[in-house]
Amino acid sequence: MRRLAALLLWLAALAPLTAAAQSDDPRLVPDVSSRAIDIQYSFTGEELLLFGAILYPGQRLPDDRADIVVVLKGPVRPIVLREKRRVAGIWVNASSIRLRTSPGFYAIGSSRPIDKLVDERTAAIFELGLANLSMSPSEFSEASKLERFEAGLTDLYRRLGLFYENPAAVEITEGVLYRARIPVPARVPVGTYRAETFLISRGRVLAVASRDVQIRKAGFERFVALAAERHGFLYGLTAVILSLLLGYAAAAIFRRR
Repeated sequence: MRRLAALLLWLAALAPLTAAAQSDDPRLVPDVSSRAIDIQYSFTGEELLLFGAILYPGQRLPDDRADIVVVLKGPVRPIVLREKRRVAGIWVNASSIRLRTSPGFYAIGSSRPIDKLVDERTAAIFELGLANLSMSPSEFSEASKLERFEAGLTDLYRRLGLFYENPAAVEITEGVLYRARIPVPARVPVGTYRAETFLISRGRVLAVASRDVQIRKAGFERFVALAAERHGFLYGLTAVILSLLLGYAAAAIFRRR
């Protein structure tokens, strides 16, 4: 009976693996070079490596070439955009718009250009590409106004390195192994990021897999950030006192000279 029970347990454990092997769809096994990135005073940016393997049913490679798209995105947060206009020689805020789901960082790399891989509808569903980001405006606004604000935000974040797009970033080896390098700039916001991998063939997304990446402050920067977050009043009071002391010290030094 013990042998029979052990055999039944072994078969039960093997059943999910057998079902996965018999599936007609390939699977992705993704990973990242670092699950956590620490930001310190000397942080000047980092390059994150997204890599993994494609597991085909029966270990048989298809005749059609499969493509890979990788996306690193986060943290999603609301943001208010304001447009300035010159009135009587003075620049003033003319109009504004609030976006509820604007990513603080978005980077996408692919083995070929996105428009060569999927149609516009599929790209919009999976938010593949900067032009397909869904930022969810909080109130109804004209399409032309929304496009103008989103284009301005995209252009600004591109120049800051917070939005990145490379249609040739992914390298696929032997049709099975893939890798892509994503630059992470020094101004990247802290938070939880999601590294997603999409397997695409014949205009269809066959598999999606993801890994989480933490970007956090470390060392003295972390201490200051936590103090400002948890003890806002004491942090502000300390900052004011230090500013006054430094001001008096600088004035005393200049008077002696």
